[in-house]
Amino acid sequence: MSLCSDVPARLVVAPGTVHRIAAPATALCPGLTVGLYQAGGGLFDSPPSPEHRLVLHLGAPVRVDCRVDGLHQNRMQVHGDLDLIPAGASGRWEDDRPATLLHFRVTQTLLRATAEDMEMNSSNLGLMPQLQARDPQIEHIASALHSTLAINIPMERLFAESLGTALIARVLRRFATNVPAVAKGGLSKRQLQRVVDYVEGNIDESLSLIDLAEVAGVSVSHFKTQFRLSIGMPVHQYVIQRRVERAKTLIMRGAAISQVALDAGFAHQSHLARCMRRVLGVTPMELARQSR
Repeated sequence: MSLCSDVPARLVVAPGTVHRIAAPATALCPGLTVGLYQAGGGLFDSPPSPEHRLVLHLGAPVRVDCRVDGLHQNRMQVHGDLDLIPAGASGRWEDDRPATLLHFRVTQTLLRATAEDMEMNSSNLGLMPQLQARDPQIEHIASALHSTLAINIPMERLFAESLGTALIARVLRRFATNVPAVAKGGLSKRQLQRVVDYVEGNIDESLSLIDLAEVAGVSVSHFKTQFRLSIGMPVHQYVIQRRVERAKTLIMRGAAISQVALDAGFAHQSHLARCMRRVLGVTPMELARQSR
């Protein structure tokens, strides 16, 4: 099968072919990409690859006969089912009707680096092949990605990296051949202050997990875990709250909402409105009226 052709989702996809709905495939973080695809039904061969592949089924049920690295199933595949094809393994699927798929590719380099950050034994690290596995956390991450990819809009960098690193960590915990140690502690007071100051000073910029981890002086995966232990919330959620607070201050000073959205680091005015309603329970317009 081909994963290289790009056509609008409304077109009919021929049996035995796969077309990308969201183009191009999105890099969530270095070593991890995701694409949204429409499969036309029929027989599909997936030859060995140097990358690990995670495929989630979306939408209506599909009857499928599948084989991956010695595993075999003839099943009804439903929304949220996932197949994992480790690096070097091959697979074959035969679907009785079209299907929508979210397809992740993960490099061994990223997998090993994340495992080391999680204090796993990364020597001879591998993933176990899976057919029709279920995982609520992976499904939640996939749902967030699907809602963005389906409308083909740019993804905020910090949001993409947060989802990407969360996905890799969860895949390792569920399907790796080694068991990770439990993360302890948190960022030091000095590390945390440097990160907080950096966020405040660059709130209108496209913040990156890589940049924030460098400010703290730790790896990306370690930073995510330690920041959450220190603050009590994921870094992406913290940045959104700080942006909303910055926007609130500017609006109450009488600034135009359209400019406030940009100065507080939001993609546009609607993005600001959604986040402010979620965090504060009011819209920018309501806040502006209250401050008059």
